[in-house]
Amino acid sequence: MIFGEIMSNKKQQNVKFIENPVVIIPARLSSTRLPGKPLADICGTPMIVRVLRQAEEANCGPVIVACSDIEIKTVVEEAGGTAVMTRQDHLSGSDRIYEALEILDPEENFDSIINLQGDLPTISPFDVKKSLSLLKNKDVDIGTLASRISDKSELSNHNVVKIVVSCEKHINIGRALYFTRANAPSGEGDHWHHIGIYAYRRNALKRFVTLPPSYLEKQEKLEQLRAMEDGMRIEVAFVDSIPLGVDTPHDLEKVRKIIMSHKKLKD
Repeated sequence: MIFGEIMSNKKQQNVKFIENPVVIIPARLSSTRLPGKPLADICGTPMIVRVLRQAEEANCGPVIVACSDIEIKTVVEEAGGTAVMTRQDHLSGSDRIYEALEILDPEENFDSIINLQGDLPTISPFDVKKSLSLLKNKDVDIGTLASRISDKSELSNHNVVKIVVSCEKHINIGRALYFTRANAPSGEGDHWHHIGIYAYRRNALKRFVTLPPSYLEKQEKLEQLRAMEDGMRIEVAFVDSIPLGVDTPHDLEKVRKIIMSHKKLKD
């Protein structure tokens, strides 16, 4: 499907949006811990297609897969989706989605972009929409999500990214002050698990991908710190559940069981 057809279909749907958004899902086959991850079968459907379907259900604009492998493009298009081929050598998903955006929309019709990781097959469509809603505030450059940590073992888990958030009680959004793999902040109180989805204003994404990797980004190995060190404002919406990210064969089995149990409940 080409860009003109996407925009025509969007008009035919007669759906109103906060901005003029597009959802782009970066995907590549060369995962070190789970090779071929986007094509992994989950109850009869490739993982990348499951993520695509969740994003489509969110109804936040066209959904595009930005990929570097023809196998992913083929699977997405066979499922009726749209995929854009990008370079193999991108260092981050943000770089990949920006290349896809420039290919897809050089005239800059889309002014906001949701970057949805391709390994979140249980992401709620409601949560995808919630990330975009943060851009209602004109002072916000990037929106993202977090969920309260209830399992205390996550606090010392290096693989769980935490957000230090400035917020008031009983308010379901806050401003990100820092992202870290460490246990932070110290002391009693809420701790927040970061969920890997970002809603960018187009100019913020363009600015972000032109910046060199920052000092704290390289130390924490978290690219969102590059934006923060450059003064960008990242707003956080709090949600109730944490979608399971698939990084290992063990994660894949857990997701299969979750989705199978949901299917049985529906049946």
